[in-house]
Amino acid sequence: MYPTGQQMSFQKAPFAVQVPSTMMQELDPKETSSGGGGTQNGGGGMSQAEFALFNSDRLQSDLQVMGNKIKQHEDNVKFLKAQKNKLDESILALQVHMSKLHSRSENTNLQGEDINEQILRHVNSAAGVLSYVQSHHYSQASQLDMTNGVVGVVAKLGKVNDENLSQVLSDYLGTRSMLALVYKDYTSVKPLEKYNNQGNVDRNGAIHGLASSIGRTIEGHFDVICLENLRPYVGKCIAGDPQRRLDLPNPKLPNGEYASGFLGYAVNMIQIDPAYLLCVTSYGYGLRETLFYSLFSHLQVYKTRVDMISALPCITEGAVSLDGGIIRKSGIFTLGIRSVTNASFSDAVNVRFAKPTASQTTDNYSEAERQMNELRWKKEKTLEDIKRAQVLRDHALYNFGKKKEEFVRCLAQSSYPNEQMKSPR
Repeated sequence: MYPTGQQMSFQKAPFAVQVPSTMMQELDPKETSSGGGGTQNGGGGMSQAEFALFNSDRLQSDLQVMGNKIKQHEDNVKFLKAQKNKLDESILALQVHMSKLHSRSENTNLQGEDINEQILRHVNSAAGVLSYVQSHHYSQASQLDMTNGVVGVVAKLGKVNDENLSQVLSDYLGTRSMLALVYKDYTSVKPLEKYNNQGNVDRNGAIHGLASSIGRTIEGHFDVICLENLRPYVGKCIAGDPQRRLDLPNPKLPNGEYASGFLGYAVNMIQIDPAYLLCVTSYGYGLRETLFYSLFSHLQVYKTRVDMISALPCITEGAVSLDGGIIRKSGIFTLGIRSVTNASFSDAVNVRFAKPTASQTTDNYSEAERQMNELRWKKEKTLEDIKRAQVLRDHALYNFGKKKEEFVRCLAQSSYPNEQMKSPR
C-alpha cells in the first residue's frame, strides 16, 4: 500500500476530555490480523498503522465532544451557584425588612381571640409546651432540633370569619387534631421523641425532657402531621382567587338540583395566611392542598341541620351545619350538645380557629412571610439542582479520564509499527 522505505509519522498533540470506548468492537477482527510482518494485511485490508491512525482520530473526536460536555456542566454549576448567592442576598434583605415589620406589629392591637393563649392553657400538651418555649424563650427555642422544620399548630394555621363555623369545625376535628403539630417532613419530626433500647419513650429526652425542664409533663398521645407525607389535592384551584381555593363542584341531589342551604366546603372556608398558600412543601404545594385538604377533604358546610339532613343523598365525606350538626362520614352522625357543665374545663379544652385580623401591618408581614417561604423554597430547589449538576460533571470527568487513557494507549500502539518501519531490515 505504501512504497518500501517510506516513513509514516503518527504524532498527535496531547488532548484533554471522555465517553464509552466501543471502537474496537466496531471493527472486524479479521482486519486487525497481520498477514506479512505486521504492517499490512495480506488480503489488502487496513494495515495496523492505518488502523491506529483511524482509531486515534476517532478517540480524539470523542474527547473533544466530551470536553465540551464537561464545560457545559461546569458552566451550569457556576450559574446555579450564582443563583443561590442571589437568593441568599434576597433572603437576608427580607429578614431585615421582616424584623422591622415585626417590631411594628407588637404595638398593634390584633382583632379576634389570641389562639396562642388557648393553646398555652393546655399546659401538659406537646403544643402547649412547644408554644410556651417559643413564646418565652425564643432565642433558645430556635436552636433546638425539634423546632427545625416546624410549621406550627393546626389551630394557628387557619382562620375562620364565622364564630359558629369556627366552633363546629373545632368540634369536628377535636382538640387533639386542633393541637396537632405540623412539620414539613418526617426528618424534622425525629428529634421530637427518643426511645430506649426496649422501644419505650424516653421521658427525659427530646420534647418530654423539654417539658420537664419547665415543670410540665406531656400527658397521653399527641399528633404530628408531616406535610411531605400527605397526599395533596392535585386538581385545579379557582382562577383568580388570591386564597387559591380548590375548584370543587357543588353537591347535587339525585334529581339534579343543588342542595339547599349548602354554604361551601370546609377546606375552602378556612382563610390561610398568604405565607402558607404556596411553596410550603418541596413540590410547591400550600397548606390548603396538603394540611386542610387532609383534615377536611370534601367536608360540606350547611346553614342548618335540616338542610344538612335533606342533603344526605349527596353527602359522601361528611358535613357540618352552623347550628352544630355533624356528620363525620356517610352513616356516622354526632348527636347531643357540647358539654358546658364545667366552665373552666370547657374553656381549657376549647381551641378554635381565630378570626382574620384587619391590621395592615399584619398583612404586610404575612406577605413578607409568603415571599420568604417562596425564596427558601427556590433556594432548596437550587441546592438540589447544584447537587445534580455536580454529579453529572463528576461523572463526565471520570469518563473523560478513562477515554484519555485509551487515547494515550492508542498513541503508544501507533508509534510501535512506525519504529519498526524506521529500523533497518
